[in-house]
Amino acid sequence: MNQFHIIHMKKIKQLALIMVAAFFTAGILYVENVLNFPVFSTSDGPKAIYRGETKNNQIALTFDISWGDVKAEPILDTLKKQNINNATFFLSASWAERHPDIVKRIVKDGHQIGSMGYNYENYRDLEPNEVRKDLSLAQEVFTELGVKNVTLLRPPSGGFNKEVLSIAQKQGYTVIHYSIDSDDWTNPGVEEIVKNTTSSIKGGDIVLLHASDSAKQTNNALPLIIGAIKEKGLKNASVGELIANAETKTKEIR
Repeated sequence: MNQFHIIHMKKIKQLALIMVAAFFTAGILYVENVLNFPVFSTSDGPKAIYRGETKNNQIALTFDISWGDVKAEPILDTLKKQNINNATFFLSASWAERHPDIVKRIVKDGHQIGSMGYNYENYRDLEPNEVRKDLSLAQEVFTELGVKNVTLLRPPSGGFNKEVLSIAQKQGYTVIHYSIDSDDWTNPGVEEIVKNTTSSIKGGDIVLLHASDSAKQTNNALPLIIGAIKEKGLKNASVGELIANAETKTKEIR
C-alpha cells in the first residue's frame, strides 16, 4: 500500500512538472506572438529598429502623444530646463492637427518628430489599403504644419507585422520600436517609472515614454531619469541621430 502511494505521488509530481512546463512554453509563445514585443526583420525584407549601437554611449528618449491637452507642454518645459533639446516625439497626426502650437514648439525646441499615423488605430487590425491611407493622411497633416523630414514611424499601440513593415518602407518610413518601456502610462509611481527606465539602461537604448494626458507622473520622473542617465555617462540623442550610420539592432518574429 505504501509503495503504491509513493508511486502515485511520483506520477502526480511528474504531471505537475509537465503542466508547469506547458504553461511556461505557452506564455513565451503568447508574449512573442500576441503581446507585440514585435521587433521584426527578415534577411531580405523590411525591419523595425529597437535599439542602436551600444558603444556610442547614446540613448534616445522618445515620447508618444495621441491625445490630451495638458501634459505635453510641461514635459517640454522640463526637457528645456534639463538642457535636453533632442528628444523624439512620435505624434498621432490627428492630435497634431488639433495642437499646431505645441507641434511648432516641439520643432522650435530642437526635438525630432516621428509619426504614429493619423487615427491611432492598431495597424494589425486594418486592411493594407487602410494602413496606406492612414499614413498618407498623417503625412499630409505634418506637411501642412510645416514639419519636414518625418521619416520615422511608431505604429499605434506597437501593432505591426511583416505587411505593415512593407507598407511603411514603401512609403519612406523606418519603423521604430523600443528597448526600454518605462510603463509610465500606468502611473505606477515616480520611483517605479525611474527604476523601469534607468535600472538597466545602456548605450543604444530607445526609451518609451508618454506625453499624453494619461501619463500623469512622467513629468515628475523626468529630472530623475535624466540625472541617472548622466550619472551613467550616457547622453541623449534623437532617434535619427542614434540610428544614423550605426549598427542597429533588430529581432526576428518566428
